[in-house]
Amino acid sequence: MAEMKFEDAIEKLEKIVAELEEGGLPLEKSLQKFEEGIKLSRFCSKKLKEAEKKIELLTKTAEGELETKPFETERSKEEPEAEGEGKDLLF
Repeated sequence: MAEMKFEDAIEKLEKIVAELEEGGLPLEKSLQKFEEGIKLSRFCSKKLKEAEKKIELLTKTAEGELETKPFETERSKEEPEAEGEGKDLLF
């Protein structure tokens, strides 16, 4: 899954969600789809976190020079990520 593009993973995840919402799948097939969806969700989450870390804001110092500093979202300012977040699932 590491070779998959984020956009492809999101599209595949959306299709899985639609299939599960429709119902009608046998239990075993539903569980397989659910497991695949969890893996895709984790992959997408990881990719988003990696992208967030790469984003930097350019700002000028008092001397007029450009400097970089890490991009901070409102979430990262207010809620430090909990240890083991999102790992309480069975798969």
